[in-house]
Amino acid sequence: MPSDPTLSLSLSNGLPWSSNLPWPNARPLPDAFFDRDAQTVARALLGKVIRHRMGELWLAARIIETEAYYCAERGSHASLGYTEKRRALFLDGGHIYMYYARGGDSLNFSAQGAGNAVLIKSAYPYLDAQSGPDSLAQMQRNNPDAQGRARPLNKLCAGQTLLCKALGLKVPAWDAQRFDWQRLFVEDVGETPEQIIQTTRLGIPRGRDGHLLYRFVDAAYTRHCTRNPLRRGQVEQRDFYLINQHLINQQLLSQESNP
Repeated sequence: MPSDPTLSLSLSNGLPWSSNLPWPNARPLPDAFFDRDAQTVARALLGKVIRHRMGELWLAARIIETEAYYCAERGSHASLGYTEKRRALFLDGGHIYMYYARGGDSLNFSAQGAGNAVLIKSAYPYLDAQSGPDSLAQMQRNNPDAQGRARPLNKLCAGQTLLCKALGLKVPAWDAQRFDWQRLFVEDVGETPEQIIQTTRLGIPRGRDGHLLYRFVDAAYTRHCTRNPLRRGQVEQRDFYLINQHLINQQLLSQESNP
C-alpha cells in the first residue's frame, strides 16, 4: 500500500494496479493521484521518483521542488488561452505537458480542472535496485557541464531543464501523452518529506501573479533546488512558510474516516 495517505482512495480508479508493472512491487502513481487540486498534487509529488527508461536502463530522480499553476491566474500558460500546443493542460489529471524553456525541455503534469498543472522544478538523482550506478552514469552523460565533465549529483537535476536533460525527456516524445509504465512514470517509493517550504514561484514576469505562494520545496533538499528558499535574507512568515507534512497527512486521514 502506498505510504501517502492521500492515495487511499485513488487505487480504485479502475487502473490495473497489479498488472503491466515494469517490475514486481513497482508502485506507479495512478491517474487519480493527479486528478486533484494543483497545490495538493504539487505538495504530494515531493519525495516521489520520476522513472524514465532509456534502452535497458531506468533513469530516476526524486522530486524535490514543484510549482502549482492555475488557469485563472496570470502566471500560467493556460491563462493565455487554449492552443493545440497547450492541449495537455486542458485534459484531465495525469497528462504530460512539456514545453521549451530557455532552450531546454520542461516537464509538467496536468491536475484537476481545465488549465491547472504542476511544474516539476527540480529533483535529485535517485539510486536503488532498479536505477543503479549505470543509470546515474547515463544521466551524467546526458547532462554534462559546460566543459563536458560529469556534473556532481547536487547539480545534475537542479532546475527544470537540467532535470529533463539528465533524464532524457524530450518535448516531441512526451508532450500531451499519458504515463507509460514501461517507459515513463512517477513512483511512490515510500518517502515523504517531514517539512515542506511554501514560497513564491520563480521566473514569473512582473504583473503576472508572482506574489502567489505556489512553489513547494522539500525542506531537506533546499540547497539542491533551483533557488534556495532559506538563503540569507529570507524571513519565515514573510518570504516563506514551513508546512509539517505529517500533520497534513493526519488531517487528510481524519477527513477520509469522518466524511
